[in-house]
Amino acid sequence: MRNIKMTIEYDGTRYQGWQRLGNTDKTIQGKIENIIKQLTGETIEIIGSGRTDAGTHARNQVANFKTEYTGSLAEMLSFFHKYLPQDIVVKHLEEVPDRFHARYNAKGKTYSYYLWNDPIPSAFKRHYSYHYPETLNLDAMQQAAELLCGTHDFAGFSALKKSKKSTVRTIEAITITREGHELHFTFKGNGFLHKMVRILVGTLVEIGSGQMKIKQIETIFEQKIRSEAGETMPAQGLFLDYVEYE
Repeated sequence: MRNIKMTIEYDGTRYQGWQRLGNTDKTIQGKIENIIKQLTGETIEIIGSGRTDAGTHARNQVANFKTEYTGSLAEMLSFFHKYLPQDIVVKHLEEVPDRFHARYNAKGKTYSYYLWNDPIPSAFKRHYSYHYPETLNLDAMQQAAELLCGTHDFAGFSALKKSKKSTVRTIEAITITREGHELHFTFKGNGFLHKMVRILVGTLVEIGSGQMKIKQIETIFEQKIRSEAGETMPAQGLFLDYVEYE
């Protein structure tokens, strides 16, 4: 039995997210598993580093699967390139030790979020950024981003339902840069809760627009109430950039 690690790039616009769903074939996991079955004849479940929501994109999603297939990795990669939809690309395959698990062994992730910040929307960026026409105070947003870094309980910045699992996470860095009309947010941390990055961006945007004060971040950490944080920004601006492993 071989354990194959995959690095995958995808445009999530047409899909209902990463996770295979029983009522639709429009998922990233489902599409890839169907191609693996065509190649190997095996019904296989691929394990992703994490789920991405409907409309979210990935530059370097990581997954693994186990197979009895004896062909070369080059043959396998060629098959993926030939039969997967053009908006899903397997970039790299690697045979890894049996114990490797794409989700459990992940030590950190980096996400990007893009905001088109101009009164006039962009026809070309509409699937890969969110149009926000109002003026934003970048200095205030960067001050707020510094408060969000570190180890905190991010329950108030998550859409996670009540769970026994810990909501404590560590954000190593948040950067906000402007390139023309586009704002680029990057988040690097040891893990992120459900919709956490999109809620963090929504909170920073409300601070940048003056709807929220910087000091409210501490209140959200203390009260852990989702409704106190900013809105959940739309999915099309979100990219999973990297997954880190030891």
